[in-house]
Amino acid sequence: MSPISRSALCAVLLAASVLPAAANLPPLSDGAKAKAAESAAKAAWSAKVAAFHLCEVTNRVVENYHASMKKDGKDTAPQVEAVTNCANPGPFTPVAPLETAGAHSPPATAIAPPSTQATEAELKGGVKK
Repeated sequence: MSPISRSALCAVLLAASVLPAAANLPPLSDGAKAKAAESAAKAAWSAKVAAFHLCEVTNRVVENYHASMKKDGKDTAPQVEAVTNCANPGPFTPVAPLETAGAHSPPATAIAPPSTQATEAELKGGVKK
């Protein structure tokens, strides 16, 4: 058996053994989905920050190039121009997940504890039997 067909056979066997296991995975929980969404937002923000830094560095390189060419007495203005629209994305602000049921957000502030030592008869004004 040639080395190429042996590696192809190994790849097929590996895929055949992994695919059924991946098909039986349970769905993601809400917490895992929220974490994945936050990770995606952070990755997008990181890409914006990287583009901003690249833009700043490009501007500095162009400025240095113009300065060195001007010092040598050469005109380079029409050929190379600096990028002027570098937008700073600012600090990362995670998006707070929206409450779906509202079960843990009561409409009003509690003024008394939720339970007491009194019996039901005492609470209704009756006599304890």
